[in-house]
Amino acid sequence: MSSVAEIIEAVKRLTERERGQFLDQLAEIDLSDDWDRQIVADAESGRLDRFAEEAIREHRAGNSHPFP
Repeated sequence: MSSVAEIIEAVKRLTERERGQFLDQLAEIDLSDDWDRQIVADAESGRLDRFAEEAIREHRAGNSHPFP
């Protein structure tokens, strides 16, 4: 299986029990490491700089509020 469409079609062919097992196992996959690596890569590449600059401008303009 090499595409999302193929995976979806295969899941549709599973029995109800098999789909339940599949979904249980899918939920156990920890994608947080992938997310963390992507955020670090984006930060290091400068892709997030404009967001930080905008946040700083908004804060200096008095448009930020502390969390309760």
